Amino acid sequence: MKLKFYLLITVLFCIAVSCDTTDIDPKDSITDETFWKNPEDLKLYANQFYENLKAPSVHLDDRSDNNITSNYNNYLFNEYIIPTTSDPENDLWDWETIRACNFFMTHYEEVEGTEENINQFVAEVRFFRADDYFKKIKKYGDVPYYDEDITVSDEEMLYKERDSRDFVLSKIIEDLNFAIKWLPEPGSVEEGRIHKYAAMTALAEVSLNEGTYKKYHNDISSDGISADVLFRMASENAEGVMNSGLYNIVVGNDSDTGQLHFDGYPLNYSNQFIQESLSNNRECILARNYKLDVLMHQTGRQATEAMVGYSKDFVETFLCIDGQPIATSPLYKGDDTVEKEIENRDPRLYQVIDNKHKPYLVIDGERQVNPYTNVSPARAVTGYQMVKFKSPLIRQSEANRSTFDWFVYRYAEVLLIEAEAKAELGECTQDVLDNTINKLRDRVDMPHLNLTPMQDPNAVDYGYSITPLLYEIRRERRIELADEGFRWDDIIRWKGGNLLANPKTFLGMRVTPEVLKLYPEGTFYGSNGVETINYQGKDLIRPYTGKALNDQGRQWSINDKRYLEPIPLQELSLNSNLEQNPSW
Repeated sequence: MKLKFYLLITVLFCIAVSCDTTDIDPKDSITDETFWKNPEDLKLYANQFYENLKAPSVHLDDRSDNNITSNYNNYLFNEYIIPTTSDPENDLWDWETIRACNFFMTHYEEVEGTEENINQFVAEVRFFRADDYFKKIKKYGDVPYYDEDITVSDEEMLYKERDSRDFVLSKIIEDLNFAIKWLPEPGSVEEGRIHKYAAMTALAEVSLNEGTYKKYHNDISSDGISADVLFRMASENAEGVMNSGLYNIVVGNDSDTGQLHFDGYPLNYSNQFIQESLSNNRECILARNYKLDVLMHQTGRQATEAMVGYSKDFVETFLCIDGQPIATSPLYKGDDTVEKEIENRDPRLYQVIDNKHKPYLVIDGERQVNPYTNVSPARAVTGYQMVKFKSPLIRQSEANRSTFDWFVYRYAEVLLIEAEAKAELGECTQDVLDNTINKLRDRVDMPHLNLTPMQDPNAVDYGYSITPLLYEIRRERRIELADEGFRWDDIIRWKGGNLLANPKTFLGMRVTPEVLKLYPEGTFYGSNGVETINYQGKDLIRPYTGKALNDQGRQWSINDKRYLEPIPLQELSLNSNLEQNPSW
């Protein structure tokens, strides 16, 4: 049975255990005194945390150099105002999940059962505690760490200082190692439930993130784990998933997506993201499962009316089909139109932006296509409309009626972690590349990456030098994982804020005489037309009228305050032992 069928039970349970108890307990209610009896109770309690897993959305990369939204992101333009109060959905300076996890940890020992049955759910809860703290340290750095159930009378704990990022990281690793030890194999749990290799993927992700953060931010403490130890941990856990033999990069799987291959334009990549079920997809390590009229989402509708588009910079990142960047490849057709721009490029490009080679809708079994990419501010503010999560099946585009499953952990990420960790350790061989990056390239018939790739003359500027090999591994990650919620974390951990200074990260497609002929008169220029600006001799769509191309808000200093976010002001007022992050 899929995990989604437990959600209603979870809601009822959470209501019950959150109520104040009285001396007289109704016979038909769940109370603390009657609950902690057997492993099924632990399972029921753990269900509440599954809502914390990554959920479907087309907006996961909106704060990045990949996406441009209709309203500019004030954080990227250095106009962010410190929030007064904490918002659990956005600020993460919230302890509800941590407290719920710790409450479990003080009660689970009351349950009778085998060590294996009990520890499976202890492992789940510790996984979610680790996940919540990982989100917190990525955002704030140092945070108070709690591993016990505190009450309003525990003033010393309530008003404690922040613990170091290194200390919290050590606790995250402890929790995830426990989870890896005690969680069952995937075949022994319900679909959608956390298992051993999901936890292994999580630890690989945590280790790579924190290892690169330490290295590129020079964040070294005497009692902390070194970057190289973390890179090794990332690699070992990635290899653990790889060596399981359970997962692979999938080609095809278009039977239930409506995206049948167009001649010469296969959709092997984009079909992975709009499948009704990921149950038998070997690329799926962990999914959120959906079913019509039981549990649905609105990503299909969002992908149609996202009010967001890809940046010119992102589109220019894609290599040509000869494996060369656009600056050196003789196959590059230029950008006079989007059709020319995607010709002879990495096939993932035409699978993530709208173009005539992707079915826009399927009506009565016939594929409908757009004659040109949408430039409406309500759909694609840059002219590069994102369609990675857009299903051509009409029902999937209805409001809150999308039912395709969602990747929480995808095998492609594991391969990218392994490649990057090995490169950081100086241990990346051709075998490593062939077992990681080149598996992703094989899916889309791109040339293999070798150990000595050419230097891209138009390489994006990280603000420091890296090897051409590491540059290409980062490029591959940006392309393969686009819109899956990794890009902002990558920019932060690589200390890559300088990337956002490039004007092409907030400009759109080129407008040429050829383009003007494709669209109705008045679409561009004039009082009501889409605005453009000339940059480097080309007219490009300009989504943010009031922002100059040299806008200082997009410039990042060496130790820019935005690498860590501010603590809400009310929290500083309530606890005088908390210190605000630097320069906020």
